[in-house]
Amino acid sequence: MTSIVEKFRGIPATCISDAMDGLRNLDPMIKPLQAQYKISGRAFTVRLPAGDNMMLLRAIREAKQGDILVVDAKGFLYTAVAGDFVIGLAATLGLGGIVIDGTIRDILSIKNSGFPVFCKGGTLACSKKIGAGEINVAISSGGTVISPGDIIVGDADGVVVVPKDNEAAVLKAAADKLNKDDMRAQNVLGNPEAAAKWIDELLKSNN
Repeated sequence: MTSIVEKFRGIPATCISDAMDGLRNLDPMIKPLQAQYKISGRAFTVRLPAGDNMMLLRAIREAKQGDILVVDAKGFLYTAVAGDFVIGLAATLGLGGIVIDGTIRDILSIKNSGFPVFCKGGTLACSKKIGAGEINVAISSGGTVISPGDIIVGDADGVVVVPKDNEAAVLKAAADKLNKDDMRAQNVLGNPEAAAKWIDELLKSNN
């Protein structure tokens, strides 16, 4: 039986966003290192102070296989939340991906690993390992509230959060939106007459 997490994996993040009126999207600056990355999994949350990533290691150790680490690093850009070794630990332990409201380093090595990382970019400086922070608590990352167990879906367009207490309804609405979009494309695109008629009807409805 296909899990709800896997069902969300088959739907574009744009359709999921539309199903929630665009209200549960992370900061659009948070993008995948590789455009082909697609993630769908339960959130394991991490709250870090700027420049300290020790609690990230605890999260990697305690998260379950397939979980998506979602890191609230306060959008701090100067020091990296992780480099290729720490990302490699997450991959080795079977996590489904990492979403960071912050930066990473060793970008080429991480890209070559194929492990899906979504972040705000790269930097040179490393973080210290002091040990402050929290894991598996409600956080705000990328301007969006995320609770442990929420479903995280990300692709080339960005990252969206599906609240765990509303996931079935969101899945249905997102699937309906995808089907509607597919039908519209099949009926209109490639047909100049149908395309012109569709635009005319839309313009008329807005007058």
